[in-house]
Amino acid sequence: MQLKILLPFKVFAEQTGVTRIVAETREGSFGLLPHRLDCVAALVPGILIYQTAAGGEVLVAVDAGVLVKTGAEVLVSVRRAIAGTDLGQLHAAVEKEFLKFDETEQSVRTAVAKLESGFLRRFATLQHE
Repeated sequence: MQLKILLPFKVFAEQTGVTRIVAETREGSFGLLPHRLDCVAALVPGILIYQTAAGGEVLVAVDAGVLVKTGAEVLVSVRRAIAGTDLGQLHAAVEKEFLKFDETEQSVRTAVAKLESGFLRRFATLQHE
């Protein structure tokens, strides 16, 4: 299979010769083998595992996203991803990067909400004049 992991701003990984993929959904983990029927799955944040004949097993921590298998091509589109080989180090990296990003995202959302409410108040004032 050919696996491509896409982020909003770049191609995170592109791998050919993938022999199996394990991904996580709300219903639990499921595996993909080369001759599985085409499918679409909504991914939850977790660990995506893929294996190649030449390179062995690779672990990728992914955020929520979508997996699409068509023929021998598997596309995984997620917001964030971190690759690693050691599960412990990958877990620590996920906590550091994803939590840091979540705090930044929260402060940006708060600022946007304040701007929106200020705009609405001024707009309402103009309508009453």
